Amino acid sequence: MEILASIPSPSESEIHLGPLPLRGYALCIIIGVFLAIWLGGKRWVDRGGKPGTVADIAVWAVPFGLVGARVYHVITDYQLYFGDGRDWVDSFRIWDGGISIWGAIAGGALGTWIACRRRGIALPPMADALAPGIAFAQAIGRWGNWFNQELYGRATDVPWAVEIDNGLDQGTFHPTFLYESLWCLGVGALVIWADRRFRLGHGRAFALYVAAYTVGRFWVEYLRIDEAHEFLGLRLNNWTSLAVFVAAVLYLVISARRHPGREENVEPDAEATGAEEATEPAEAADAAKPDAEAAETKTETKADAGSESDGKSGDADAKAAAG
Repeated sequence: MEILASIPSPSESEIHLGPLPLRGYALCIIIGVFLAIWLGGKRWVDRGGKPGTVADIAVWAVPFGLVGARVYHVITDYQLYFGDGRDWVDSFRIWDGGISIWGAIAGGALGTWIACRRRGIALPPMADALAPGIAFAQAIGRWGNWFNQELYGRATDVPWAVEIDNGLDQGTFHPTFLYESLWCLGVGALVIWADRRFRLGHGRAFALYVAAYTVGRFWVEYLRIDEAHEFLGLRLNNWTSLAVFVAAVLYLVISARRHPGREENVEPDAEATGAEEATEPAEAADAAKPDAEAAETKTETKADAGSESDGKSGDADAKAAAG
């Protein structure tokens, strides 16, 4: 069948900003991270947190997430870096691609937990605030696979097929990066809607994001043709998606029963600041009370003095009339 249309792949994986070369893969990750921090910060403030807290948390979460993403990829695809004809140094070349969302979430969660613990913040509400931003960041980050011509699906002639010519494969294939990107956009929108509609709390918005993402990831993983370990006829990431989906759904159910509703106070410092602001008007009112009482006393004294004067005048008039 003749191909009516297709998505061309870039001839180079680098974008040149003047004299500075920037990997398209890295650029997509950077844009995604900044979007996640911005949206997470906005949602955190809406929940009662302080501005700037999410940016401070990201100082820990982002490096841990990147390390976790790379470590998981190298462990699960060790054959790409170790063995005959392989150079283990390539395992550090993260700019060439090869990071895993599972490792990113696990590492990022560890970094976020450490940062939250240092600030006296509970992890679940922070995770809820970050959830949709993470999904949108994934949607942008997946376009890094397009720049690297990697992680595509089976050969196809659909109009939206992606053109691949990377020395390994040549032709048109399912653009799984596009499928997952669109799915992540939908997951982020779903979490925002459900959070507003049902006031999700105690980590349930994050659990919803995880459960929804794994559904799409299972299907996308099924289409991919890159080399991967298999178990009982399914790729390793398919099994990971199933396990994580079950865990997320169980958390949603158990959390809803044990902790219904949403947290009222999410950040101790923000609560204290609010209390101080509420106290200031009360203190001003208390300080004004003595002045008001003094003025009232003076008014009463004048009134009594006026009454006394009127009484004396009345007595004098009475005497004059008698005389």
